[in-house]
Parts: sequence; C-alpha cells; structure tokens
Amino acid sequence: MNEICVIGGSRYFGRRLLEILRDQGARVTVVNRGSAPAPGGVTHLKADRGDERALREALGGRTFDAVVDQVCYTPLQAAAALRVFEGRTRRYVMTSTVEVYSGLEGAGPYRESAVPAQTWPVNPDLPWHDARFLDDHYGEGKRQAEAVLSRAGFGVAVVRTAHVLGGDDFTGRLAHYVRRVRAGEPVAVHADPRPASFIQDREIAAFLAWAALGAFTGPVNACSHGTLDVRELCAAIGRPVFTAGASPYSFERDYTMDNGRASALGFTFSDVRDWLPGVVAACA
Repeated sequence: MNEICVIGGSRYFGRRLLEILRDQGARVTVVNRGSAPAPGGVTHLKADRGDERALREALGGRTFDAVVDQVCYTPLQAAAALRVFEGRTRRYVMTSTVEVYSGLEGAGPYRESAVPAQTWPVNPDLPWHDARFLDDHYGEGKRQAEAVLSRAGFGVAVVRTAHVLGGDDFTGRLAHYVRRVRAGEPVAVHADPRPASFIQDREIAAFLAWAALGAFTGPVNACSHGTLDVRELCAAIGRPVFTAGASPYSFERDYTMDNGRASALGFTFSDVRDWLPGVVAACA
C-alpha cells in the first residue's frame, strides 16, 4: 500500500485529490494549518508548512512513497521542503502553475522547455516573506521553487497546471462571469483578449493523483484539450454584454500550454468544451 503525504489540500481540488488517493487504496496523510477537517480515512497533521521546525515535528518519524506539495510558492519553502523530506520520500510532486510562462517572449502553446527548471536562476535573498512582493512575483516565485526542487536528491515532478475551473472554486473568478452574464450586466474585457488553457477541478485532482503514483520526473503541463478566450467563456454562460476593461480571465497575453508530454506519458485529457457547461451550471 502506498504512503502518500499531501501538503495543503484542505479545499477545492486539493480535497478531491485526498479523496481520490484514499479511494485508490493509498494511506494518505494531509499536512495543513487545520482550516478544514480532513476527509474520512485520511490522517490529518496540523502544521504551517512555512514553519520548518513545526513541519518536521508534525511529521515525526513518518516516511512516504510520495509527497504532493500543493502550497510551495517560493525558493525558501522549496529549500525547507528538501531539508525536511530528505530521507523521508523517494518522490516529490510540486503543484506549479501556467504563470511560470508569464513574461516570456512569443506566444503559446508553451512547452515545458520554455522554462528550464534545472537551470533557472535562484535568488533566496529577495523579500519572499513579504506578502505583497510574493503576490506581485507569483510566477517568479514558482519558477524559483521549481528550480530548487529540481536539484533534489530524490525524484521530483513539477505539475504546471492550467487555470482551474470548478463549481467549488473559492476564488469566485468563474462565478464572477456567471453572475454578471446572467444578470445582464456588462463584463469587462480587453480589446483583444488572448486565449488560455483550462482544466476542470476533478481532472487536475486526478492528474495529481496519477503523478503521485508515477515515475516520471521534471516539469509537465496539465491542461484539457482546447483553449478559450474570455469572450468564448462568457458565450458558454449566456448572452454576454462586453465593456472595455479587465476581469479575471481576460488576458492581454497568451496563456496556452502544450500538454503533449503528459499525453505521451499516458494521461488522457478531456476537452474543455465537453465539461465547461457542467461547471457553469454548478456555479449558478
């Protein structure tokens, strides 16, 4: 039986990940600050992953076949994870983001090689503990965290996830569009909104479970087939009225990814247009 540790994962697709791993027969341990109870059958350890000592004490002498890190945002957190989990696991999966491709020249769909984790420069002296700095440098924080983990002494896979859509999305981004379109209120979009890749919450949870039990290493893109721009997204909701401005999924740059590596490794993705109506209905 596989022993799997998930760091974070108290809500949204992280909770679905816990349930999938449990239902597949793994012994699952979740480590978080205790903001929500763990699903039945999952061991719950309370610790702030930003506190290295507390994390080490919470884990005690436990070892794992794989770790899935849902909340690694900086190179400092990644370095602490290496110290804590060295000798505790043979495999580490970091949940990363399409935002690692932000700021690059050219257009997508981006392949993993566009951001080479093993050679990406790391600067641990930047003010990573400052919340505003981290928010303003989210993509760079993830890039540097990937870089630190890629130099681990155990196998590391990095899942670069597309924008996640689901009825339980606590960010309220999709609900913003559903609410405005159905109320006949104008939706703010850029003059030339660019396309993006998306993935359903259930699909990314399944993908992370698959990655945890896999053997591949390095970065891998996770996105459903097909892309959407904000106008197409709103058209799936109803009859939108647009106005000039910005909104959560209105992008001035390309946010599309190539999922060819994941597909070649054996994961079967759905098409965004097949599941989008159901997700929209769940937000109503």
